[in-house]
Amino acid sequence: MSIILTIIAFIFILGILVFVHELGHFLAARRAGMKVEEFGFGFPPRLFGVRRGETLYSINLIPLGGFVKITGEEGVSDDPRSFANGSFGHRLFVLLAGVLMNFVLGWFLLFLGFCLVGTPIEIGEGTHLGNARLSQEKLTIIAVEPNSPAEIAGFKHGDLILSVDDKKFTNIDELIAYTKSRAENPVIYELQRGTETLERSATPRANPPEGSGPVGFAPAMIAVAKYPIFDALKMSFVSFYYKTTGVFGAFGQLIGKLFSSGKLAEGLAGPVGIAVLTKDFLALGIVYLVQFTAVLSINLGIINAFPFPALDGGRVLFLLIEKIRGVKSVKIEQTANIVGFLLLMLLMVAVSFRDFGRYSDEFRRLFDRIL
Repeated sequence: MSIILTIIAFIFILGILVFVHELGHFLAARRAGMKVEEFGFGFPPRLFGVRRGETLYSINLIPLGGFVKITGEEGVSDDPRSFANGSFGHRLFVLLAGVLMNFVLGWFLLFLGFCLVGTPIEIGEGTHLGNARLSQEKLTIIAVEPNSPAEIAGFKHGDLILSVDDKKFTNIDELIAYTKSRAENPVIYELQRGTETLERSATPRANPPEGSGPVGFAPAMIAVAKYPIFDALKMSFVSFYYKTTGVFGAFGQLIGKLFSSGKLAEGLAGPVGIAVLTKDFLALGIVYLVQFTAVLSINLGIINAFPFPALDGGRVLFLLIEKIRGVKSVKIEQTANIVGFLLLMLLMVAVSFRDFGRYSDEFRRLFDRIL
């Protein structure tokens, strides 16, 4: 059942993110008076469609998003209501509307978390909680260092620590002190991951690297918090700001590493990686899944805003060049978009192959369960 739920959650999340993005283009095009030939949910082949006015609303076989077909998107059209013949402002509005909708969805999901679903927050000495209503306070692993005893033992972000050598801990300082006292000796951790209870053995290091702990994980007391609606509005905007700037910074580092070293950065994930992460967050519960979806929506908006051919940002760049030069470069733009699309597909394939290797154990367990 968990495999089926993971597949459904993965398809639903990616589908809704891309669908909302395309909905932004659709609404903006209609608002600008452009002729929309088709608005499709999913990707062809088409299953069925219903025509309302001049637009065909279709349901397609592959449920991973949607598309909008606007007359004259290719750059040439005699129709006065085509995209090609729209004003600079209208075309810019249509191109940016998808990114805007992803940002709006990301903020809205954060708001739902703070107000209705609940959002995970770290509690402890000096934490300002305001009017928060807290529940489910649990000792949680919030980070696992690469190549540490914790990672080797199979600890994961979000695991709950139920006991350590059959001892219960609610004080983090006491947990750290006990772990240090057991240096170079195996320690048995009882963890909860979703509905599963796991037992993992890890040996604390006597001399861990600077800035690292003996086992290599960061524990924290995490609670689920809900806020009154006006507090939730304020906090969702603040959270949206920090998450957006954080994604911008991380995305810049990923691009910088790709061009400077020619290597894929560790934080870059494709559909395979997102599917595995969906499984992990689904196991943690709806609170974490909503946060994950919000961050994915923000990511999608930022990626599409990047000025690269075949992305919305690339089309905006060509539109700005056209505005400055006063001349359309239709063939150049079409060629650049084709090349850009092929490069993006190659990048997706490369990332997916790496993700298959990175999560090989996950897929091995999946196939064992299926077979």
